[in-house]
Amino acid sequence: MLLGAACASWAGLAFSRGVMTKSVARGTFEVTLKPVAGADNSIGSLSIDKVLQGDLQGTSVGQMLAVRTRVAGSAGYVAMERFTGSLAGHHGSFVLQHSGTMTGGSATAVITVIPDSGEDGLKGLQGALTISQPGGLHHYEFDYALPASP
Repeated sequence: MLLGAACASWAGLAFSRGVMTKSVARGTFEVTLKPVAGADNSIGSLSIDKVLQGDLQGTSVGQMLAVRTRVAGSAGYVAMERFTGSLAGHHGSFVLQHSGTMTGGSATAVITVIPDSGEDGLKGLQGALTISQPGGLHHYEFDYALPASP
């Protein structure tokens, strides 16, 4: 199971730019990872294509770098992905930054919205996302804040 952890400082950040509306989005997604040609064999490079359902409706594309060590169950990855679609009736796009490690088969990840990456109806979006895989199906929970509507 891969779990993302929200940064402790995120809660304070969510209200640092004026009045924000905080909420939680939940749903599922399908992901396709494909090796990128010409990548260094010691550091895997993968393209990311996702289709998200639930409170986030849309698609996501990105790139991942990953390394598996010689010790079984130990690895690390970083990734950037751009989501395009809708969130709570707001249409637009934003970028997520991932950083994850696995030690002894236990995984942790931090997945956050890159500040000021929100566009169109998602401008000003802040948040952190967690991923779980119960029964092999990918689930997300997205703690987020958007500027309050006037």
